[in-house]
Amino acid sequence: MNTADLGLPVSVPSTALFTDQYEFTMLQAALKAGTADRRSVFEVFTRRLPEGRRYGVVAGTGRVLDAVENFRFDEGVLGYLRDRGIVDEPTLRWLAGYRFSGDIHGYPEGEVYFPGSPILRVEGSFAECVLLETVILSVLNHDSAIAAAASRMSAAAVGRRLIEMGARRTHELAAVASARSAYVGGFDSTSDLAAGFRYGIPTVGTSAHAFTLLHDTERDAFRAQVDSLGRGTTLLVDTYDVGEAVRTAVEIAGTDLGAVRIDSGDLLMVAHRVRRQLDDLGARDTKIVVTSDLDEYAIASLAAAPVDAYGVGTQLVTGSGHPTCSMVYKLVARAGSADPDAPLVPVAKKSTGGKLSVGGRKWAARRQDEYGVAEAEVLGTGPVPESLVDRQLLTQLVKGGEVVAREPLDAARERHIAARAALPISATQLSRGEPVLPTEYLM
Repeated sequence: MNTADLGLPVSVPSTALFTDQYEFTMLQAALKAGTADRRSVFEVFTRRLPEGRRYGVVAGTGRVLDAVENFRFDEGVLGYLRDRGIVDEPTLRWLAGYRFSGDIHGYPEGEVYFPGSPILRVEGSFAECVLLETVILSVLNHDSAIAAAASRMSAAAVGRRLIEMGARRTHELAAVASARSAYVGGFDSTSDLAAGFRYGIPTVGTSAHAFTLLHDTERDAFRAQVDSLGRGTTLLVDTYDVGEAVRTAVEIAGTDLGAVRIDSGDLLMVAHRVRRQLDDLGARDTKIVVTSDLDEYAIASLAAAPVDAYGVGTQLVTGSGHPTCSMVYKLVARAGSADPDAPLVPVAKKSTGGKLSVGGRKWAARRQDEYGVAEAEVLGTGPVPESLVDRQLLTQLVKGGEVVAREPLDAARERHIAARAALPISATQLSRGEPVLPTEYLM
């Protein structure tokens, strides 16, 4: 969901300079050489998953569609390129009329992926496709990394609620994208209001230690918060003595206090003590929220604790140690001339220095076993085997330059839950291991 969906005003700045200069270098040279109009196919994929990860999560697709739609060269952008001598005048004239007119297919947002999976396929002239490389990779590498971390945390939380609260730990614009990706990966809400405004993600928030310290006593702080926000609020109970704070919180809010938050100490031990104390005081329905530098491992370690929700910040918005997915955007096929009917020729880097890729315009399908559990990621360039026709993963996102596959963010979130559930059970193990599915090529 975006602000347009909410009936709110939205600014749509050009994304044309979210790119590297060498895209323009290639464009100018190809225009001069007469090869810029050759029909081309680029694919986005990763050669490997981050070390120890069992699967990846596709996120950012909706933002990619926005970026492609807003990839325009207005007078300000053209003036910058001209003043800096980045491209020549013929190239500037070509850019002035730029509109992506090709097709884009991709794994739908929220789907899982594996090494080699062609999660995005961009087709059109070389010139119009090559310009999109950097912005597409920028979005997909960041958002998919956050979504993968969120998915692992969601699996570790086994149904307990998750709050994204990393806005103060990353760039302000990355924070909004992170909240969006976390929601796709299984988080329930965010503390970031810009993310709530932009994408309609549920937002939550109560108070910090500063609010307690502002008041003469903790009792005064709790009273002020309850008077303002009601008994259903969440009170932070670890500014001073946790036991005393819990007693005070129930005295002021009553047994229908919404929740208490614990932000420090041995969370496992403290959560058990607080749960017993709340129950003894009659506040059996009061929830316990824990925060404090959590990651998927810390969440898993609290599985036996009486915790109702986790708030996660730093580790989430940094991909829990893997802030990028190392996705690449590679030319895999191109025509031998600008003739629109010229056949596509598979191409791929073949040097002995590594970073090899597989040429050819690919389809992708996920084979299942007799129990409906995924058993392999199958990629090919020829006919799709009949047994896999209904298991294909790529869907059309852009047709003839027009976006044809916008969807609510909740659809991506629900898709991810279903896709993860269809993987072998070992996919959600936190121990290091190889990808849970092998990638097979049928060429």
